[in-house]
Parts: sequence; structure tokens; C-alpha cells
Amino acid sequence: MSELILIRHGQATPFEKDTDRLSEMGEQQARAVGLALSAEELRPTHVFHGPLVRQRRTAQIAAEAAHFADPVAPPPWPEVVEEDRLAEYDGDGLIRTLAPLLAAQDEGFAASVRYFQERRDAPDRNRAFQFMLEELAGAWQAGAVTHPGIEGWAAFRSRVHASLMDLLRLPSGSTVLAFTSGGVIGLMVALGLDAPDAAALKLNWRVRNGSLTRFTFSNSTSGGGRLSLDSFNEVAHLPSDLRSWR
Repeated sequence: MSELILIRHGQATPFEKDTDRLSEMGEQQARAVGLALSAEELRPTHVFHGPLVRQRRTAQIAAEAAHFADPVAPPPWPEVVEEDRLAEYDGDGLIRTLAPLLAAQDEGFAASVRYFQERRDAPDRNRAFQFMLEELAGAWQAGAVTHPGIEGWAAFRSRVHASLMDLLRLPSGSTVLAFTSGGVIGLMVALGLDAPDAAALKLNWRVRNGSLTRFTFSNSTSGGGRLSLDSFNEVAHLPSDLRSWR
């Protein structure tokens, strides 16, 4: 049997001009991940991260923390490898490109956009943004709003599924870390449970920054091995002041 651990990147900067970087809290969360896995004496055989800066930096900081937890020992993690298919769906594209299209055809969603714009600098902006994002992502998933420049749900699902199948082909006894994002994690969990696609987004909204989601899997060269969910969205390694969704 093998183990696959999905790690959501640390907190990024969603309301700033550059959304693809770790905040100070995100860097602390990444260190906590590395220290927690080191405390488990976990020795991964493979470590992957998606192509986004927030995914890559989380993996790098976690690996450094795991090594410095026991600096006299050999580095406990192998070289970290980039896996493009672990990229998140294009959330910025949904907001910049698809949201105006959906607002033009759906007055209810247009009202949600206006409400978020009114609350953009308010303490409850996350709540207003989440309400708008869930409506938009649901329409995107259903194919109700599309654009040639934005990856559609079917393409996103296909690449994440292909990545998961390749992970399941790794040698028996592997311990695999994959640093990615909430949408990918939600979809992989839904795929592993044979749940409907709608469940993937519902799971996505619950995935916290720096959380761990664990699977046990059996190797199969055809990609048809057994995949069992052991835990979802673990945050016990994060102190309460380092727990965040966005």
C-alpha cells in the first residue's frame, strides 16, 4: 500500500493586485506543515507541487522546515517536482472574465456582484466574496457561462483526473506529497469517493490553507488501483491563529 497526502497551499493574497503569492501567514502555515510531517517521521518518496507561485513556495518552505527540524540528518525529502496538472482552476479568470458575462445575463448574480463591491473594504468582505464566488463557480461548472480564454470545468476535471491516475501508478510503498489548491483537492476527493461533480465544489469551499488530506492507495499500472480516503482537511498541526480558508 502507498500513501498520498494532498496539501493545500498557505494563505495567499486574493484581494491584492498580485494574488499568486503567500502572505506572511501563508509562509507560517507552510512551515507548520513541514514541521508536522517531520514530527511524524514521514519520509516521502515523491514530492510534487503545482505551477502556481503559492503552491511552489508552500512546498519549498515546508521542505526547508522539515530539513531544519533535524539538520544533522540527510535531507528527509526528495527533490520537489513541478506537476502542471496540479494547478488550480483559473479563479482570477472566473472573476475578471466570466463574472461580467454572467452578470449581464443573470440579474440575481449581478446583485451579488454589486453587494460584494459595496462590501469590498468591509470586515465581512470574505463572506460577500464567497457568496458571489459560489454562484459563479456553479455556473462555470454547469457550463452556463464560458469563454475561450478560460479553462472550462470539463477540461479542469480531465487534467486533475489524469494527474490522480498517474499518482496511483507510482511504485507500491510510495509516500507521495502533492502541494496544490482547494479546487484540485475537492475534485480528487470527489473522484476518490465516486461522488458527483457538484460535490467537488462543496468540498473545495471547506479546504483550509495548509491542511492535509490523506489517501491510501494500491498501485496499478493501469491506474485502476484502490483509493481510500483516510482523512480530509486536517488542521490539528496549525494553531488556531494560523487557520484560514482564504
